[in-house]
Amino acid sequence: MNTIINPALAFSDTEELVVLSREHTANALDFSKLVDAIATAALEYAAGRIQNPERMVVSLGSGGVMLSMPATAHDIGIHKLVNVQPANKARQLPTIHGAVTVCDAETGRLICLLDGPEVTGRRTAAVTLLAIRTLLKETPREILLIGTGVQARYHVQALYALYPQSKIRVRGRSEASSVAFCDRHQLLHDKLAPAAHTISDDVNVVITVTTSTRAVYNEVALCDRLVIGVGAFTPEMAELGKVTLDGSDIFADDPVSARHEAGDLIQAGVDWSCVRSLADGLQGRIDESHPRIFKSIGTGAWDLAAARVALKAIQAEH
Repeated sequence: MNTIINPALAFSDTEELVVLSREHTANALDFSKLVDAIATAALEYAAGRIQNPERMVVSLGSGGVMLSMPATAHDIGIHKLVNVQPANKARQLPTIHGAVTVCDAETGRLICLLDGPEVTGRRTAAVTLLAIRTLLKETPREILLIGTGVQARYHVQALYALYPQSKIRVRGRSEASSVAFCDRHQLLHDKLAPAAHTISDDVNVVITVTTSTRAVYNEVALCDRLVIGVGAFTPEMAELGKVTLDGSDIFADDPVSARHEAGDLIQAGVDWSCVRSLADGLQGRIDESHPRIFKSIGTGAWDLAAARVALKAIQAEH
């Protein structure tokens, strides 16, 4: 992707397209501002003020997929195009490539091009932060992070940004993978350590960020422990088990898409009429006497929220 060294210089009344590198995209997406922007977008989306069709998935190459996710609001429109090629891991290449195109809603003029994987990673972690702020109602004491991939790294970054005093315990596929992850990312969070075999009573947030096809967390639901499922995004995937799901009130960032994509909920046969939206939580429709699960699916509305944050950052530099 081409890089404009000083993006602010190009953000003017001219029709020049601002292109942000991955580094510039990251710098423009402050986690605290992202959380607030996603909260606003969630309420707009629930009220029908953000148009966000279900993502289109098209096969690409051998075993890959192309994902198309547009969203529009009164101020801007975005289109995120992401290519996922699992075979790239063997090639020592990133498995995800893509970009987010941002346009002015009134004129349709293209304004900005953001790095797709960076937007996805940061806004997904920011949705988790918003779920914690909305559904937990307290600062996390100790967080169990299940998974050691790219999204786990973004979550460590995000958690440090808002909850630097919270302990993070990491559980990978093996003890070795947990230790390796913590060693690689110790500079991102100084309270990062491999998880013990048993879950501490101090753990009041569990976050799953895997691509597992079977449950990696299936404990009895607890009122003082918020469980957040992030990684499973196809009907074949499942991170959260039926024991946990059946004992919890379930919230989803996009309940409509969850019916087709949230494999853990689909396989557990949840009552979809009882699955509430993130907006319901933001509006205070929470029974704090019940355990709570948040299922993160991802939607173009969150990419639109991220684009708003990035545009304000560019304008502030100008």
